[in-house]
Amino acid sequence: MDGVGSAASVIDLTAKVASLCFQYFNEVKNAKSEIERLLGELDSLKIVLEGAQQLLQCPNGTRLQTSQRLRTGLDGCSSQLTELQTALAKKLHARPTHRRMGLFSIHALKWPFESKDVNGFITTLQRYRDMISAALTIDQTVQVLDISQTLVLSKLPIAKDAAFDSHADEHDARCHPKTRVAIRQEIIRWIEDPQGRCIFWLNGMAGTGKSTISRTVAQSFADTGDLGASFFFKRGERDRSSAALLFTTIAAELVAKVPALATDVGAAIDANHAITGKPLKQQFEKLILEPLGNLKNDPGNIKKVVIVIDALDECERDNDVKLVIHLLSLAKTVSSVRFRAFVTSRPELPIRLGFNDIRGKYQDLVLHEIPRPVIEDDITVFLNDKLGKIRHDHNSLCHKEHRLPPDWPGSSIVRDLVKMAVPLFILAATVCRFIEDQAWSDPAEQLKKVLQYRPGTRQSEINKLDETYRPVLDQLVVGRSEAAKTALVEGFRSVVGSIVLLVEPLSTSSLAHLLDIPGSTIDGKLASLHSVLSVPGSAKSPVRMFHLSFRDFLVDPDERESNPFWIDETATHGKIATRCIELMSSFGNLRKDLCDLKMPGTARADIEPTVIESSLPAHIQYACLYWVYHLEQSNAQIMDTHQAYLFLKRHLLHWLEALSLLGKISESIAMISSLQALICVSCAKAKLINAC
Repeated sequence: MDGVGSAASVIDLTAKVASLCFQYFNEVKNAKSEIERLLGELDSLKIVLEGAQQLLQCPNGTRLQTSQRLRTGLDGCSSQLTELQTALAKKLHARPTHRRMGLFSIHALKWPFESKDVNGFITTLQRYRDMISAALTIDQTVQVLDISQTLVLSKLPIAKDAAFDSHADEHDARCHPKTRVAIRQEIIRWIEDPQGRCIFWLNGMAGTGKSTISRTVAQSFADTGDLGASFFFKRGERDRSSAALLFTTIAAELVAKVPALATDVGAAIDANHAITGKPLKQQFEKLILEPLGNLKNDPGNIKKVVIVIDALDECERDNDVKLVIHLLSLAKTVSSVRFRAFVTSRPELPIRLGFNDIRGKYQDLVLHEIPRPVIEDDITVFLNDKLGKIRHDHNSLCHKEHRLPPDWPGSSIVRDLVKMAVPLFILAATVCRFIEDQAWSDPAEQLKKVLQYRPGTRQSEINKLDETYRPVLDQLVVGRSEAAKTALVEGFRSVVGSIVLLVEPLSTSSLAHLLDIPGSTIDGKLASLHSVLSVPGSAKSPVRMFHLSFRDFLVDPDERESNPFWIDETATHGKIATRCIELMSSFGNLRKDLCDLKMPGTARADIEPTVIESSLPAHIQYACLYWVYHLEQSNAQIMDTHQAYLFLKRHLLHWLEALSLLGKISESIAMISSLQALICVSCAKAKLINAC
């Protein structure tokens, strides 16, 4: 029987026992005090049981039904009341009667229990009543915490897809169980050591596998219940490329995992409603450090709370990077929990400076300094595993005569691939994606193309990016005429150059609108690039880079002459800015009352999201949000005849209305300041002189 039915059954049983007691109370002379005491306990029990029934019938009642304490209390009450009912009814029904003057007369009825029996019944019922009351109290407390937690979470802005287990990144790699073993063991020893440093900094050059280790470590911490929060920075994705939402996102994840934090975090928000937009130091102290410090702890079993921050080098502002490192070092001041931070990054200058300022407060491990034989072993395990899966999948789909041999590709070929890759895991991963690319359906032939790039005298890690990405790109133009090669490269620069420089990823459908290129053309350009770009099957899902090193490879100014696919970053930003302005200026994309509300002053919260999305499709949203950024990156100079000035003369208010609908009106101030900085001062002076 479920909790609701069980409570109702015990309430009914309580009423029956009380009714029997009333009969005895009216007919028995010498036991009224015992009966009154028992009736008093039954009345108290009934009140508690009715409360339980109400809670069980509420939306969150299923949680209470699973309480072992509640089930024990209800079962115990039922058993004791059944015993009472049986004894009282038996004595009542067994009383003797005789006929007097045609009427039935009742002999004196005797109370069937002694005083000590009544005491026992009351004590037992009271114990079970207290047990039920405790279950109700716990449940009510949990519900209050749930309400507080939900309210707090609704007030904390979060970065979309920043958590390690987000849907957007669910297919990103984790470490093979037999790779990175020593590193993972060292990280576990660090978190288990009560005297360990508050920060573990895992650093390494691009492509050495930092993010893969981060995801694996975060999953491990989540499995043990030690993960408090995770934030994976990613350049090219708006919310994840800056520290603006770092601490609010972490605070939200902490509240979700530790509901007891909701009270203090909520109090901080109530005390300062603008806290989520305050300086990072204030956010960290009020939303994370102080709430964690106020948690009640068990001195014999200190709770571990680990936050994982990946790719800190992809955070845009250098000063923010150094400040984040400093703030994380304050974790040691929290005594209520073992608060630790696991951080990964490239060893860029701002990060090295940040860690230099907190010497003695962190433990570090440099991936590219791990002994070469260890890295070779790990990459060998990875390649054998991936290439074995490629062989299996290929053989399961093709005719027998086209199947790969059981030992393909062979140990000597694997050794060559390992030599090409060390110490870059990204090279091994990209090679495998290239070999299994379904657009070619010929792993053996794809492997031959890769092996043409086996290193000779070129050993630098910069050149290793050539070995990683040139096999993928060169296949686009092999066997083509010079004219065809030129056209293909220009098309590549237009499409892929834009993809790697966008502030946040767009779908192929939105890209087609933004770049004014047919969707079929974009699909064709991307068809052979699935080993370097994550190209979803749906035209509505965003296209993403697998790894930031692909962008680095394409825009590296030192590779301008040697890389035929080199992308002029400044010029490409200028083209994107131009297209953004053209989109906003034409086809009525921006206009007064864009959502046709007919009611000036309507609150944004009162407008259905679908209405906003239909009036501002993704490519127009992107143009409104980022045209200023792309213009700034193009080193443009604005004058009276500039496209940007003409756009603002006609559409300034329309643009601000669009930003308001997108919930980004506050960002317009910084954008306008950026535009002011782009004004051609010499042009303005010349115009003034001419006017005089």
